[in-house]
Amino acid sequence: MKQTFFSLVFALAWVAQTANAIAEKPNIIVIYTDDQGYGDTSCLNPDAKFKTPNLDRVAAEGICFTNGHCSDTVCTPSRYGLLTGRYCWRTIRKTGVMGAEGDCLIKDRRMTLASLLKSNGYQTAMVGKWHLGMDFPGDRKTRDWTKPIADMPLDKGFDYFFGVPASLNYGVLAWFEGRFAKVPPTLYTAKKPNQRHVDYRIMPPYQPTPQATKQELGTLGMEVAPDFIDNQCLTRFTDKAIQWMKEKTADARNGKPFFLYLPYTSPHYPVCPLPEFWGQGDCGGYGEFVIETDHHVGRVLEFLQTSGLDENTLIVFTSDNGPEKSWQQRITDFDHHSNGQYRGGKRDIYEGGHRVPFFIRWPGGIKNPGRACNELVGQVDLLATFAELIGVELPPEAGEDSQSFASVLLDPDYQHQRVPLINHSAAGRFSVTEGKWKLILPHQKSQRELYDLQADPAETRNLFDQQPDVANSLEARITKIVCSGRSTPGERQSNDTGYWKDLTWIQPDDYAAMEK
Repeated sequence: MKQTFFSLVFALAWVAQTANAIAEKPNIIVIYTDDQGYGDTSCLNPDAKFKTPNLDRVAAEGICFTNGHCSDTVCTPSRYGLLTGRYCWRTIRKTGVMGAEGDCLIKDRRMTLASLLKSNGYQTAMVGKWHLGMDFPGDRKTRDWTKPIADMPLDKGFDYFFGVPASLNYGVLAWFEGRFAKVPPTLYTAKKPNQRHVDYRIMPPYQPTPQATKQELGTLGMEVAPDFIDNQCLTRFTDKAIQWMKEKTADARNGKPFFLYLPYTSPHYPVCPLPEFWGQGDCGGYGEFVIETDHHVGRVLEFLQTSGLDENTLIVFTSDNGPEKSWQQRITDFDHHSNGQYRGGKRDIYEGGHRVPFFIRWPGGIKNPGRACNELVGQVDLLATFAELIGVELPPEAGEDSQSFASVLLDPDYQHQRVPLINHSAAGRFSVTEGKWKLILPHQKSQRELYDLQADPAETRNLFDQQPDVANSLEARITKIVCSGRSTPGERQSNDTGYWKDLTWIQPDDYAAMEK
């Protein structure tokens, strides 16, 4: 009897201690890969021609969101949506991506994941690829790398930055830390043949002038630092991320959590796995590169375990869009489907362009881990989700398209119902998804398409003519969302521009009237 009493007391104390630990604000890590398709993880694609054991572990020990979406089908706009909880097409960026430099797409007063968390006691860092615009000193002819970079991650809520400004094919390539390049990009280069894939490499030797690069490689060069080489990105980013977390470990144990945004450059071109990964998997250089990416995610998991931070660290793993167009060749050459069962890939409005791996792991917070969630969620939802988890209400002018799914993490029986989710192609075409129905809006010469994703996830049967009422209802929903400046309930907000040509189903006068 006495032993039973003490066992009960111990059990109650353990439950109370666990509850207190979960009540603490979690450390948060967002790992963001580049051009990784839904079928490029072995847990989502049993027929994948390579294994991703660490990504599979994140999914198996947390929640696997099988209906998770990026907000666009190319890099820059997806990153904007992820960090701000607002669709990028509401900004001046209506199509495509930015270059390495230019005015940052995130305006200074716009709330980001980093600024939200920083203002609520978090230490914040970004390590990896930015691709949202930076203001470099001077132009290509008048660079002064002794001057600081402006309008960049340190101005958007991050305390620390190490990384590269954009995709590697845009140049201004150096290892930037804080507001300065560790070694300035004073040389020039261009794309070089890649022996392991169909794309290119960025590697020495480099030339002293653009003209010398044109003579050597046939095109004017992009700026590059003497010590930069493409296949060092994943290692350097992971090293810096772990180093930064080590420096914050004591604070994290004492009630000052951290937020790390870790956007990798893989498996985006250049596909450049390190030699130790050559020959692994059965999908050539691309598979090797994904395997290397998985390895570095494993290094992050190992650090959390050995540092004692694992229990109360929430990890989000996802990708900025579907797979690059070489996914078609991988089907032919290796019978590997980077887009899984879905139609299309990067740049496309179809599911393969925006349905991506989306896993969340949080040992101390997720109830009944190891489950799948098949309900609709978007990367734009992270802002509202993190805000709810730390007990903060978003102001009306922040996260206009962000709907929290925190209850999915905390309640296994919760039935999440999202407001209609908008997706957007690189060329500017829109789609809207609500429940099982997806309507693709007309654009240029393309007409409306309606799909029942539950019965036809591969989008093979256009039901627009058979279900006009469904299509009309969805069109009314997306029209309201576009014109009211937000998806979620709340005060009407303004888009950053007036009517634009991709809103082909809305008349300009109707847009102006509904915006008022």
